[in-house]
Amino acid sequence: MKFLIDNAVSFKVADRLRKEGYDVIHVREVNLQKASDSEIFKFALKEERTIISADTDFSHFLFKWKKNKPSLILFRKGYHKPDVQAEILIKNLPFLKDKIEKGCVLIFEKERIRLRNLPI
Repeated sequence: MKFLIDNAVSFKVADRLRKEGYDVIHVREVNLQKASDSEIFKFALKEERTIISADTDFSHFLFKWKKNKPSLILFRKGYHKPDVQAEILIKNLPFLKDKIEKGCVLIFEKERIRLRNLPI
């Protein structure tokens, strides 16, 4: 699995995932920190990377896109600390790998995990 972390998620999450062996790029590493969501979406498509964000705008792109890639992981409602976000990902990614690779929107909320297969 390959990931692209948006500005809405700390660089610390990228570092932690990298230490766990994941292929991760933060938008700052590829000079996309000031890019539009559309540009970030296109980069994720080109690089075949799952987007990790707290920005729900990417859901709108996926709705219009009508395809099963790229997958999207969103943090919502109470998951703002980078250490917590990294721990949640590390704990859950091995169990969700197949869904992410097939195409999905994965939403981590305080009391639940929501999963929606793509296309929406």
